[in-house]
Amino acid sequence: MKYNKILVRYGDLTLKGKNKKKFIRKVVDLIKEKLNGLDADINYSFDRVYLTLNQDNGEEVIKRLGYVSGIHSYSLVYEAKTEDSLEDVKNKALELVKSEVTKEVKFKVETKRTDKSFLKTSIEISQEIASYVLRNSENLHVDVHNPDVTLHIELQSNSTYLYLTEYAGLGGYPVGIAGKGILMLSGGIDSPVAGFFAMKQGLEIECLHYESTPLTSIESAQKVIDLVKKMAYFAPNSTIKIHFLPFKEIHMALLDKVDESYNITIMRRMMYRIASRLAPMVGASCIVNGESLGQVASQTLKSMETINSVTCLPVLRPLVTYDKNDIIKISRKIDTYDISIKPFEDCCTVYVPKQPATAPTISKSEYYEKAFDYETMIDEAIKNIKTVEITPDSDLDLSLLGLEVRNVL
Repeated sequence: MKYNKILVRYGDLTLKGKNKKKFIRKVVDLIKEKLNGLDADINYSFDRVYLTLNQDNGEEVIKRLGYVSGIHSYSLVYEAKTEDSLEDVKNKALELVKSEVTKEVKFKVETKRTDKSFLKTSIEISQEIASYVLRNSENLHVDVHNPDVTLHIELQSNSTYLYLTEYAGLGGYPVGIAGKGILMLSGGIDSPVAGFFAMKQGLEIECLHYESTPLTSIESAQKVIDLVKKMAYFAPNSTIKIHFLPFKEIHMALLDKVDESYNITIMRRMMYRIASRLAPMVGASCIVNGESLGQVASQTLKSMETINSVTCLPVLRPLVTYDKNDIIKISRKIDTYDISIKPFEDCCTVYVPKQPATAPTISKSEYYEKAFDYETMIDEAIKNIKTVEITPDSDLDLSLLGLEVRNVL
């Protein structure tokens, strides 16, 4: 017996009130885009998407649905005729259980009726189906409180859907529905996860990478591209723009003119200034980064206050309360961890001060910044940004970006 449909549930989107149609339409558009090239028909209602599989491609469809934010869950389902006698539902239920359940298990039936005009209640339907399946099976035992297997039945006016397994979706909201943000992307573990969380909550992102070749190696730039390739699976059209900003001159000025203890603080203030200027140029309304409260010296609350003071844009920190181990778990889930731990340093890690300031002040930061003409340097850096579009299949020749090479291999 082959599955012929996939039932997709929206979750929180059903709570969006007057905006509900807009959110649902966006989810459906994302599903269509992610399933492009697969033979599947798509229909949707106010609380469900129904995918009809025209080929034996259920596993691939399920895989691609895992890249769509705004989906609560989905299930491979069998379709039966909705009729007063429930005969077709009974037969399909028995067929489903016999094909999927091969050992003794505790069993339960749950029914949901969207067609309230049906003569029997949900409980009565569950009891009738369960009784029929149990009479004709040998390895099932009823346990409504702690079942190993639950047969789900969704009874509607035209069709009834039956399934045993529910796959968790990404949740959140469809990417792009909340606008656009600039993700400050390093080659580390945190910022790709922050970007993933931002997209999962409906924010489209463009990435900004501060490249300092040849102070850093060309491999550090390749790491960033490889990270964006993984993140692109979750993006609209599976494409993310990344802006490579030449940061070397500013980086060298910091090392030469700023007290070592304030080096990271001033560096982050420069990065925020640059992101704030780039944002309106690309239609972004916020800055996103991977900062987590207290993980390193530049991420104490006082440091965040001092660094944040240079921008009026909202700064979103999806990981601000996350434990490092939790962040690592997510990075493994989205397949960025093995790339992030490759030993190629970015500008934030190549020269780490021995005793960075953990409670830097705005006044002292402004004092050190007077030592060099950072405004002119920022203008020049933005003028020389190199922008590329990355997809999961991109094979980018880094030499085309004009990066200065200091190969460490």
